[in-house]
Amino acid sequence: MSDWITIFHGKRKTELRVLNYFVATAQELNMTRAAQKLLVSQPALSIQIADLEDELGVKLFNRRPRLLTLTSAGQYLFEQAKEILALTAKTKSNLQSTAIISGDLTIAAGESIAMQRIMNILSNIIQDYPTVKVHILSGDYEFAKKKLNVGTVDFAVIIGNLPLSNYASLQLPEKDTWGVLMTKDDPLAKKDHITAADLAGRNVLNSQQTETMHYFDSWFGNYKDQINIIGTYNLSFNGTLLVKNHAALSLTLDKLADVSDESNLTFRPIYPKMTESITVIWKHSTNLSAVAELFLNRLQASIAED
Repeated sequence: MSDWITIFHGKRKTELRVLNYFVATAQELNMTRAAQKLLVSQPALSIQIADLEDELGVKLFNRRPRLLTLTSAGQYLFEQAKEILALTAKTKSNLQSTAIISGDLTIAAGESIAMQRIMNILSNIIQDYPTVKVHILSGDYEFAKKKLNVGTVDFAVIIGNLPLSNYASLQLPEKDTWGVLMTKDDPLAKKDHITAADLAGRNVLNSQQTETMHYFDSWFGNYKDQINIIGTYNLSFNGTLLVKNHAALSLTLDKLADVSDESNLTFRPIYPKMTESITVIWKHSTNLSAVAELFLNRLQASIAED
């Protein structure tokens, strides 16, 4: 949120209404359509956007006949404004909650079998408190960390041994195991486990997070240059589609893909074995809403029962 403070240093405080006008215009890239969406006149909207540009001292849109495009400053403000409006709506919803637990609970999470525990708890909360709204955002560590830092999520579910010292945390009992996803007719499907040598000369997809961190370099060892990493995925489901088409193998975590009898896919763990811990984190300095406190208490109780 410090970026917002840095940009908006003008003489008057920009209203949230103007941010809504700007976001709608940036989404439509057409002043007439944006005005219709906002139920305001097109001249009034044009004046508001021009006043915003004057206040900030930057040009937000490139204006061409019947077409708007965002400048680099406009694109930056667009991303910041969406975060601010989301945080405002979430805060308003939680403030309007009374003694009856209500409001919004938002969790950013990577893909993991441990999410089943999270979903079980959320299901029970929804059943007990029907006015609660839950929002699950999928993404890797960097995505979850950003959302948590700006306050648009209550919790993040982090997979792996990552730097968490700036956050309060609770480790879950579940562990994820790394392996290789392949079609059942692949020659490697006959093996009980997969070594780096088995991947030499093969096309392989890797997760974006582990590729960026060079996570598998030690496991690849001397075979690193012989393994053809053809690309990365952010969500494993999308990588699964390439595997189904026999275009690549995929380094992924267990229990994320359908490997039932009806599927043409199978999973084999890698050797030496590599597992990941799963941790729920939240900001140290944040006063949790009533529904967030409820979720955390039920999560702690769930772990204690294991």
